[in-house]
Amino acid sequence: MTAGRSTPRSAGFTLIEVMIASALMALILVSAYACLSAGYSTQKIITPRTEILQNARVAMAIMTADLRAACSLSPDAEFVGTARVLGEAEADNLDFATHNHTPRRLGEGDYCQESFFVDHDADTGRLALWRRRNPIIAPDPLSGGSREEIAQGVRGLKLEYFDGLDWYASWGEVKQRGQKTSGAGAGTAMTGLPNAVRITLYLDSSPRRTAAMEAEKPEPPLVFQTVVCLNLAGAVQAAASATNSGANTGPDVANTPNPGNNP
Repeated sequence: MTAGRSTPRSAGFTLIEVMIASALMALILVSAYACLSAGYSTQKIITPRTEILQNARVAMAIMTADLRAACSLSPDAEFVGTARVLGEAEADNLDFATHNHTPRRLGEGDYCQESFFVDHDADTGRLALWRRRNPIIAPDPLSGGSREEIAQGVRGLKLEYFDGLDWYASWGEVKQRGQKTSGAGAGTAMTGLPNAVRITLYLDSSPRRTAAMEAEKPEPPLVFQTVVCLNLAGAVQAAASATNSGANTGPDVANTPNPGNNP
């Protein structure tokens, strides 16, 4: 009588093993989707903010370079800073001249009449920061030339001027000039070049938001600020002081010989 052989067990998974594997796979897929979704949402937030930071960096660099080389605009309007409002946004205006210019055409030099101002963009309808440049000396230094957009999504521009003691909200021979933001002496008309200019630029924190979304829940703007020292301000003030001293001396005193040089 031959002994019977046992049938080998067939390879496979039990129902419990299949359920455990399916649960683990589902958990892994859900975790991967959550990580991917979080990364995509973070990218949507970071990308516009990166564009805003780059936008602000370029605008501040342009304004800083031009203001450091600022000089007198004309005998009638040496340096004019006007505090103004456009809608509900601060939209200060600045007119001056600068030596930060490379001549490109015949008749041009390193002197350029310039303005910084806030105005609407014709394509988007939003506020933007503009720069006007006129490298040719014009009869009206406050107009002419060409303008370029240097920052989009602007929510406001505030300019303040330092005379060595106090900060002023406006500067130069313009209406409602010389309003101090700190200290005494409000209403004093300041002329010439200020020692420094403080720039405060407000940019939209979500430039891709629609007007309806902004009306429902407006987000606070991102604020960028810097202080620019005018390199030529000291030289201009020293020259003006020397001229005034010579004028006050008088011809009789100026022509009087030194007693020590008499024989």
